[in-house]
Amino acid sequence: MRNITFDFLGQHRHGPAFHDYLRLRKAFFVDALKWDIPHNDDVEMDQYDNPCAHYSLVLIGGRVVGGARAMPTTAAWGHHTYMLRDAMRGCLDEIPASVMPTDIATTEVWECTRLVICDSVATHAQRAICLSLIVEGLVETANRHGGSELVSLTRPPLMRALRQLGFAATRLGDPYRNETDGHEYAVLHMPAMASSHRIAAE
Repeated sequence: MRNITFDFLGQHRHGPAFHDYLRLRKAFFVDALKWDIPHNDDVEMDQYDNPCAHYSLVLIGGRVVGGARAMPTTAAWGHHTYMLRDAMRGCLDEIPASVMPTDIATTEVWECTRLVICDSVATHAQRAICLSLIVEGLVETANRHGGSELVSLTRPPLMRALRQLGFAATRLGDPYRNETDGHEYAVLHMPAMASSHRIAAE
């Protein structure tokens, strides 16, 4: 497995990787979880896939098997900022405005969204390696641009997985239940620092 990172405008440097990541998102968030988010028959892509966005993807050979999106909490593109801030402003019906205890807008804090790992990454060890590579890419991206903290709206069990990989993840605020997929979600926070124990990529 190997990690690649790029910004939205640099996607052309990596062949079909960005498109393949959008296809992976569609298979998981739309087909599996049944989220009502922008998509067509091939890909899922929303308003936060814009020139403010950066990506950390994991490939096996030339195939994308996992990835995530990140942007600074100072991001603004048209009427949109970043997902959690727009939710706090009441702009996203599916996410409660109470999702975060306080508003955040600083270049030091980056939001991570649309984390996904392909089902073909089947074993616990393989998925741990993939997740670690994705998060290391997010950390490195944030660091390059002055970021020192990451936040993400995700399922609470990810906090335990991140801690097992050596990332100091904690929860911000209270969880809520998504009525569409039945899962609980909460905001996680962690320092944008490399893992305290790196896992060797296979």
